[in-house]
Amino acid sequence: MRRWTLRRRIAALCVTVGVLLSALAVYAVITATQHNRQLDDVLNRTSPMRAAGESLNTALVDQETGIRGYAITGRESNLAPYTNGMAEEQRLISRIEGLLRPDNTTVRADLDVVRTRARAWHAEVADPVVTTVRTEGAQAGQARIAAGSTAAFDSVRAAIAKMQDDIQLLRAASADAAKKSSQTMVSILIAAAAIIIIAGAGLLLLLDRLVSRPVVELAAQVREVANGDYDRHIESVGSPELGSLAADVDGMRQKIASELTEVREARSQVEWVNEQLKVQAEELTRSNRDLEQFAYVASHDLQEPLRKVASFCQLLQRRYGGQMDERADQYIGFAVDGAQRMQRLINDLLAFSRIGRITNGFTDVDLDRVLTEVRSQLEVRAGEDAEISWADLPTVEGEEPLLTTLFVNLIGNSLKFRREGVPPVVRISARREDDEWVVNVRDNGIGIEAEFADKVFVIFQRLHARDAYEGTGIGLAIVKKIVEYHGGRIWLDLDVEEGTSVNFTLPVVPGATDVEVTPTDGTPEEVAA
Repeated sequence: MRRWTLRRRIAALCVTVGVLLSALAVYAVITATQHNRQLDDVLNRTSPMRAAGESLNTALVDQETGIRGYAITGRESNLAPYTNGMAEEQRLISRIEGLLRPDNTTVRADLDVVRTRARAWHAEVADPVVTTVRTEGAQAGQARIAAGSTAAFDSVRAAIAKMQDDIQLLRAASADAAKKSSQTMVSILIAAAAIIIIAGAGLLLLLDRLVSRPVVELAAQVREVANGDYDRHIESVGSPELGSLAADVDGMRQKIASELTEVREARSQVEWVNEQLKVQAEELTRSNRDLEQFAYVASHDLQEPLRKVASFCQLLQRRYGGQMDERADQYIGFAVDGAQRMQRLINDLLAFSRIGRITNGFTDVDLDRVLTEVRSQLEVRAGEDAEISWADLPTVEGEEPLLTTLFVNLIGNSLKFRREGVPPVVRISARREDDEWVVNVRDNGIGIEAEFADKVFVIFQRLHARDAYEGTGIGLAIVKKIVEYHGGRIWLDLDVEEGTSVNFTLPVVPGATDVEVTPTDGTPEEVAA
């Protein structure tokens, strides 16, 4: 678990939360389906069933009233409530039966009892009264009603009342189930919210432990190095990604420390050479005075002896020309040996100028990745108001640490020589010209006068007082050396109206693609190299 990357941990957290939320979602769908069915039972089944039961009771009462009215008057018009009530009775019974489900056995049994008792009342009471009135008259019908009992009709109403009670129980059960499902839905929402909150807290804790605090710790170590402790080892912190970053930063520190040591040694050697040159200049001055004095003497007092020496040398040449003895050969040997020693001294001086040019070999370097690293290094110096942007940078051959140092120095100068009160803006772009990339680094700073265009790349050359801007004056000289080391050239673009624009070239990697930026909309267009 300790070797898990940050991405893997976040993915595991997201998968776990996703599984839990998916399970809750499935449960919520099932609960919502049940809730809808239960609401349907309450609104569209039990309530209409209960209303139909009330209407059925009314229809039976109408039938009973119609029978009595018909028995009293004997008129067929008074039998209409009975006839209509029978039709309504059949419709309502069918309505209730249609709303029943197979599992509603109790209500279905109650409905069968209602139907049976209603038929019995029709057969035993209502139909005989109607027949008696029609055959024997109204008085006979009244007498039959008076002699009869209301028990059959009361049993029908009792059966309807029982059915209504059972329907009410069914409705109450569905309502209770709907209420419970609603509570379950609320519980599901609370559980989902709790999972999201816990996952968010876990993510924050994960980022704090593996990113925020390690980044702060890594930044503190980097600041110690930036403050001059170049021997400070950058320790691995946080997630494996940050551990890899710490290792890369430490490698960069080691490279910078090594190069800084070489620069200090070179500076010491240059200072020693300058002292030697100063001594030699003083010696040359003294020698020149002696030569001037000698020339004066030679031009006056030594003319005659010199002519004599010349004459005798001419006589010796004519007489002994071609007859050189062993001593003369020895003198010639000394002269040759001196010339060879002088040649070796010159070669040693040339070899000294090559110190520090040892290389580990070129590799493919993605400048987009380099600029990302550079921006990370300069984040503290840049501040929140600085803007560093680039687009469509190529992949080149070179040493990545050196190219990183190149951009650090160029962008660092842009951040250093900013205009007062103006947020620094640095833009890096690249275009291809034949077999080389022309990379441009432009800012909106104080700029460089044209008269200093050549001096800015000279080692230890400063254009400002030391108390105005910090630095040793070696930055652009290092940039120039790195560019030339990679086979390129560097120069200032003096045509810009504001800020500083530095151009340098790098060779194109064989087989690379040329990415051109369309001026109108900025869309990259790939062209075969």
